[in-house]
Amino acid sequence: MKDCIGIINLDEKEDYLKELIGSNTISAMPIAGRYRIIDFILSNLTNSGVECIGIFTKRKSYSLMKHLSNGRPWDLHRKHDALKVFNYSEYDPVYDDIHSFIENIEFIKYSRKEYIIISPSYMICNINYREALEKHKTSGDDITVIYKNEDNSSNKFIKCEEIIIDDNGKVKSIKTILEGRGSTNVNMEMYIMKTSLFIDIIRGSITTGLYKKVKEYIVDNLENLNVGIFEFKGYLSCINSLESYFNTNKEILNVKINRELFYENNPIYTKQKDESPTYYSKESKVNNSIIANGSYIEGKVENCIIGRKVKIAKGAIVKNSIVMENCIVQNNTIINNAILNSGNIVVENNVINGSSDYPTII
Repeated sequence: MKDCIGIINLDEKEDYLKELIGSNTISAMPIAGRYRIIDFILSNLTNSGVECIGIFTKRKSYSLMKHLSNGRPWDLHRKHDALKVFNYSEYDPVYDDIHSFIENIEFIKYSRKEYIIISPSYMICNINYREALEKHKTSGDDITVIYKNEDNSSNKFIKCEEIIIDDNGKVKSIKTILEGRGSTNVNMEMYIMKTSLFIDIIRGSITTGLYKKVKEYIVDNLENLNVGIFEFKGYLSCINSLESYFNTNKEILNVKINRELFYENNPIYTKQKDESPTYYSKESKVNNSIIANGSYIEGKVENCIIGRKVKIAKGAIVKNSIVMENCIVQNNTIINNAILNSGNIVVENNVINGSSDYPTII
């Protein structure tokens, strides 16, 4: 995979997450206690042997930059190749990922990598790209799209994209999923192609002015390109709404899914913060929960994801909730089906009660 460059494109669907992320990016959001969403795609790329990675983000996210640091957790702190981050403005309506790519085309061009993998961050999975790249090389296709066949997609992948595959195993069309139904080929928005083709797409889009996004170009030129497929068969979730963020964290509490994501395959790396172990008092009761280091638990916690340095005081009951780092839940508080953003303090004798479909956001 040393002949491949990785591009993480953070031009993602954030409209249904604004209440939670504010001025942040989806990629910097906490997940599974101590991780960030971007940890998955970064780990997937580096575990596959990709050593040159560029992150293109449409806003200057302090949280993201602080988390990435010099790339050491993913072994990307090196003199050659390594990790690079590029920002572009979200306020100019004609400025999109195509313009960001053309302005930083030297990074891609002078990487001297023959192939390129483009991916978002909000597809949560543990994938090794080696097999997908090998299939692309032997297929003769211009582009390979990675997808997951979901037998029962229900509402899990609403607003994601579905790929329609013809009898020859090529992509016939790509359309937005508007409702849950049976078998669906979910587009993971991961594309493999030659770097030279990617550069031609960028330059052609700028010259004609017809496209602002790479995937728009691909969708509109399916008849002119040989677009093949690679099927991923592991666990997949897309975090593009509050509901999907809440449900994905709850799914990670499932032992089978947790084992697949973090233990059975390649590891998922994250930034270490060297916190002390979590303290559990004699009165505390914890069931089916993930609790990050540095926390102080005196109350009852059930079916929860708890971030770093969280305090759950005596008499407090927290169920079916996500509590991000540095939160304090005071005495005799009851919280059920809620998401507490970082640094919140819930005063004593309070009751916060959402529903499994519509969690309360604090």
